[in-house]
Amino acid sequence: MRQMEFKMERPGLTKVGDRLKVTEGKLPTSYYYTIEHAIAMSGNYAVSERLSSREGVVVDVKETEKGFFVTMEFDE
Repeated sequence: MRQMEFKMERPGLTKVGDRLKVTEGKLPTSYYYTIEHAIAMSGNYAVSERLSSREGVVVDVKETEKGFFVTMEFDE
C-alpha cells in the first residue's frame, strides 16, 4: 500500500472511506496528482515516484493551520 497527501482548500469535499479517482498532470521534470473533480492536489513527485494506480481510498482528512489535508491509500 502507498499513501499520498493532498492539499484541500475547503472542508467537507470528501470524507474517510471515500473511494476516489485521481488524474495525473505532467511538469517538465515531475508529476502531480489531482483528486477528481478538483477536490485536492498533491505536491510534485519525481518520475521514479510516479503513481501507477488511478483510484484510491481516503484514510484521513485533517485540518491544520496551513489548511486541509487528505491522505489517500493506493494499491501499490
